[in-house]
Amino acid sequence: MKADKKAFKQKVFEVVRKIPKGKTLTYKEVAKRAGSPKAFRAVGNILNTNYNPDIPCHRVIRSNGKVGGYNRGRTEKVRKLKQEGVIK
Repeated sequence: MKADKKAFKQKVFEVVRKIPKGKTLTYKEVAKRAGSPKAFRAVGNILNTNYNPDIPCHRVIRSNGKVGGYNRGRTEKVRKLKQEGVIK
């Protein structure tokens, strides 16, 4: 992996790690905060590889307000977001 891609991946994880319980960010907002505003698809691909429970990637949603994907399944993502009071 190139150094710049690895650095971006680390930035994405840092941004997502800071999302507080009960809050969400969009893939686009994560990309922007990580320094690459147009890399929102890359953010999704990066988060799809995350299995670290300290990085709450279930708190990242689509810009249209829909839940989006999750590497443990969409049902699990919805369950977690409901548990945190993000969705009803």
